[in-house]
Amino acid sequence: MCSAGGPADIEIEEGVQGKSYICNTCGEKFTTVGKHPMCPSCQSEDVTPA
Repeated sequence: MCSAGGPADIEIEEGVQGKSYICNTCGEKFTTVGKHPMCPSCQSEDVTPA
C-alpha cells in the first residue's frame, strides 16, 4: 500500500512503539510512528514531541 501525499489510515500493531506529539497549530495531542509526523486533525507538520 502506498500513501504518498498524506497520512495512511492504518492500525498500529502491538509491539510497535509510537511517539507522542502536540500540534503547534491546533493543539491536538497524538501518537504516531515515522520520521515525519503530521497532525491527524489539521495536517500540519509543525509538531513538538510531548
